[in-house]
Amino acid sequence: MTVILGIETSCDETAAAVVVDGHQVLANVVSSQVDLHARYGGVVPEIAGRAHESLITPVVAEAMVEAGVNDEDIDVVSATHGPGLIGSLLIGVSAAKALSLGWNVPFIGINHHEAHLYAALLEEPDMDFPLVVMLVSGGHTMLIEFQDHGKYKLLGATVDDAAGEAFDKVARYLGLGYPGGPAIDELSKEGDPDRIKFTPPMRNEGLNFSFSGLKTAVVNYVRQNPEAETADIAASFQAAVVDVLTHKARQAARHIGAKGICLAGGVAANSELREKALDVCVEEGIQGFLPSRAMCTDNAAMVAATAWWRMQSQGPSPLDLGADPNLRLPFID
Repeated sequence: MTVILGIETSCDETAAAVVVDGHQVLANVVSSQVDLHARYGGVVPEIAGRAHESLITPVVAEAMVEAGVNDEDIDVVSATHGPGLIGSLLIGVSAAKALSLGWNVPFIGINHHEAHLYAALLEEPDMDFPLVVMLVSGGHTMLIEFQDHGKYKLLGATVDDAAGEAFDKVARYLGLGYPGGPAIDELSKEGDPDRIKFTPPMRNEGLNFSFSGLKTAVVNYVRQNPEAETADIAASFQAAVVDVLTHKARQAARHIGAKGICLAGGVAANSELREKALDVCVEEGIQGFLPSRAMCTDNAAMVAATAWWRMQSQGPSPLDLGADPNLRLPFID
């Protein structure tokens, strides 16, 4: 039995979790900074870093109390070391290294994107490979072929704005506040997604994505139609985003002969995306895996789960491993 403490501070969530053998979650504590950043309409790196600094110790302590463990029980300490905001990453990495040295246990640095891939495996450990993973967040939109543990191939990515970034920008323009994804998702339930025909961008142009043009189309429509119902605009915008995401996931699954499609990242909590993705899986006769909404957003359980797999294959990370705000997944050709 291997007990792993995971720490996640890549952006604006201070999180710590205790996970046993890569799948048994004893505790998963997340302290959100949404209220701190809402007035600015987005994450302010300096504010995020200072908040992590004050929250990291009590959050780790809370996770260990909730898990019913003490320092003698921890076998490995892990933390996200990239990608993300450099100031935020440094808090988590520094804390994890200090605990590793103090408790004389291994330290493992984890790629934030890889942790999102393992969020689904944390809840569905018996998934069959290969999988298409749609990683959709505020900073990234990628289609990834998950061939096996540690083996990933990039199938498609956004060429400009990520889907989550587009949600935030459209929500801000419509006066819906921050974060934009949940606000648009909720308002869309009151609107007609067929009222406005926003063209799903790059729908039939390979597996890459583009959302900046769609964002501009929404802005132009509102300027030309100021009387339009905000709920209809939100629903129509969301429908266009979900359409292109699920269409390309279907194409990717067919291309590689995937046995399933898996969602990951913050936008994977979107209710329409979850519904439409499952529809695609049913129609294609493959499995569909949706992490719980708690596992879609940034959390430390997925970091600890990934560390367990990394420990089996690569062992500990060196203590001179630094934070890397531009860290990439180790894709194979």
